[in-house]
Amino acid sequence: MGDAEITTSQWRLVEVGRIVLFSYGPYSGRLAAIVEIIDHKRVLVDGPSDSPDQAVPRHSAPLANVSLTPLIIPKTPRAIGNGPLRTAWQKEEVEKKWAESNWAQSRERSKKRRALTDFERFKVMRMRKQARFEEKKALAKVKASA
Repeated sequence: MGDAEITTSQWRLVEVGRIVLFSYGPYSGRLAAIVEIIDHKRVLVDGPSDSPDQAVPRHSAPLANVSLTPLIIPKTPRAIGNGPLRTAWQKEEVEKKWAESNWAQSRERSKKRRALTDFERFKVMRMRKQARFEEKKALAKVKASA
């Protein structure tokens, strides 16, 4: 028989060191790291952010309120203290990597879009219509020359 190829799943695992994004509750939109797994529904998180308004204190969080990100702080020991976690957080440049990710950028775009006024949404619509018209004009010119 042939050799079996065994590959790991591409799902994000709940693991110590995994960076999570709060999607609900008082820390909504903030990043934290999983420090300890309490049970199959709760984890202990800590978010030692550089800016105090983005920091998350160490507490138990239900997995239903967080989203697992692809970011990981590798080789994080279980129940790591706040000081060593902060140094690992800064060494891994978690906030910089998060800001560069597509997920964070799309969240920022949608946040900016939600903040637009009615007149600004109208201007965006007009600019999109103008761009679409220019694309159609260029495509017609290419078709006519072919």
